[in-house]
Amino acid sequence: MDRAQKEKVVEELGQIFESSGVVVVAHYTGLTVAEMQTLRAKAREAGSSVRVAKNRLAKIALQGKPCESISDLMSGMTVLTYSEDPVAAAKVVEDFAKDNKKFEILGGAMGESALDRAGVEAVSKMPSRDELIAQIAGMLGAPASNIAGAIGAPASNIASILSTIEEKAEAA
Repeated sequence: MDRAQKEKVVEELGQIFESSGVVVVAHYTGLTVAEMQTLRAKAREAGSSVRVAKNRLAKIALQGKPCESISDLMSGMTVLTYSEDPVAAAKVVEDFAKDNKKFEILGGAMGESALDRAGVEAVSKMPSRDELIAQIAGMLGAPASNIAGAIGAPASNIASILSTIEEKAEAA
């Protein structure tokens, strides 16, 4: 890799560290190519990405970025999983780590906050952005359906009373 390519990689990594809601760092020593492809596919489905980069270049890219604190994690065979959604990458990595014992989560960063192993696990258990939007929409929709039910209830009650009166009148 020549100097121009390295500068390009540092720039790309810098964009990742600046724009991502969460970045998770893990060791992937011993994983097969197929297992890495599975991780990449799961990440893509969840709206996150996986990147393997030279640790030295990642450390250079981290300088002056909000998540600079994770530069200490950059040693050995590291892989970065990141996403704009603060929860997506953490969920993908946690799920993958359950099935693959060779995949070791080291920690990560959420904005300026450094996350240790337990922090990544805690973030992965939080509801994702889409789940939160669905919950809020459900909460907003519930009062409307209750009002519609309350408005519609007297009409159905009146209809049933009228049908009962009709039946009594016919029987008499």
